[in-house]
Amino acid sequence: MEKFHSFDDIKRSLDHKETDCKAIVNYYLKNIKTKAHLNAFVEVYEQSALEQADKVDQKIQAGNAGKLAGMVIGIKDVLCYADHTVNASSKILEGFQSQFTATAVQKLIDEDAIIIGRLNCDEFGMGSSNENTVHGKVLNALDEERVPGGSSGGSAVAVQANLCTTSLGTDTGGSVRQPAAFTGLVGIKPTYSRVSRFGLIAYASSFDTIGVFSTNVKDNALVLEVIAGQDENDSTVSRKAVPQYTQQLELDRPVKVAYLKETIESEALQPAIKEHTLDILQKLKEEGHQVEEVDFPLLEYVLPTYYILTTAEASSNLSRFDGVKYGYRTPNAHNLESMYKLTRSEGFGEEVKRRIMLGTFVLSASYYDAYFTKAQKVRRLIKEFTENLLDNYDYIVLPTTPSTAFKFGEHSDDPVAMYLEDLYTVQASVSGVPAISIPNGKDENGLPIGLQVIANSFKEEALYAFADYIMKIKK
Repeated sequence: MEKFHSFDDIKRSLDHKETDCKAIVNYYLKNIKTKAHLNAFVEVYEQSALEQADKVDQKIQAGNAGKLAGMVIGIKDVLCYADHTVNASSKILEGFQSQFTATAVQKLIDEDAIIIGRLNCDEFGMGSSNENTVHGKVLNALDEERVPGGSSGGSAVAVQANLCTTSLGTDTGGSVRQPAAFTGLVGIKPTYSRVSRFGLIAYASSFDTIGVFSTNVKDNALVLEVIAGQDENDSTVSRKAVPQYTQQLELDRPVKVAYLKETIESEALQPAIKEHTLDILQKLKEEGHQVEEVDFPLLEYVLPTYYILTTAEASSNLSRFDGVKYGYRTPNAHNLESMYKLTRSEGFGEEVKRRIMLGTFVLSASYYDAYFTKAQKVRRLIKEFTENLLDNYDYIVLPTTPSTAFKFGEHSDDPVAMYLEDLYTVQASVSGVPAISIPNGKDENGLPIGLQVIANSFKEEALYAFADYIMKIKK
């Protein structure tokens, strides 16, 4: 069977009766086995995927299949799927099996998508390299000595290496967009509250967003179209109607684009990324769009604000993992207090413990106002600045990452250097607005470069249309 380049390829083959869903699943299962060394999958749902494929084939024959019939999807190891194991790539959730299905996953199944397995990630979504995982690091399929990005590195590599059609990741501060940039994919972080978080193991609840990886914009738009929308199980999800994103992919007018001076002139920016970003901005000008440089004086405050707030929320969210009700429990305890302490000390990885301790510190009585309260105020300033920009411009364009994929171990001993990998992605996360990363050429080593586009809240249809337009004018 030839490689499927998009879901349209799959649908065409199904329509012409050249293949069926079971054959498609077997095609991906073969690829997964061939490329098992990449370590993208933590667990492959071979039996349940083939059973689901049989059901979808019957629906196709009966003429009542859903809009995702034939699409094979992998899900990040922080999304619950009933009667399947989920452990957020952490020892602390060793052996835990979910009793219910995340709303986003259920919506995919309801439209006849086939879930093929769970995907490796940084523990509890904390990391930018997919090295912080109990399952071992994920390899970038383009250069196996380099990271795929994180925390959704497994989700990115699964699509990059053609192990599934699309995948779900989660983005708290760039964990879909950064790996998408490192692997040459399309990756979206929707507006906060656009997709239900029910069934998502929380890292930082006011930032966590379920996103989508794909090889092209149309497939990405289709999956978001399915998983977005209201949910009675999540009181924070928006009740706004979900547009037909796939029907609105044409950009039919000149647009106003802002690019942030401080991101382009940053010393941290790799020269090749700067060059490719400026090339796109010049191309947009030549195509008749209004492109203007704007100042972003708050750039230096975005990362500290993000890490203070997310670690505080993580400290609170992860307190539930204590060895009492489920997951790992230390065999070395001699009383209740030592059971709590040893379970958490042995169950959590180094990066998670670092963030829990930092979060507990900023929430402590002596420092709450000095750090947490102040960070909330700065978050409001960043959000207002971003929204004001987007009231005057249709889009903000900037690099997705300051560098292309780095080598394993390069930042392992320097947490601050690792945190700086999120420099350009956290603005959209702090502000809650949607952002997408699309491929933008390659550097001198042949490594993919990502271009990031930000739009105003609930403007995903405009974001997809512009992203698709950029990818077409680049060709």
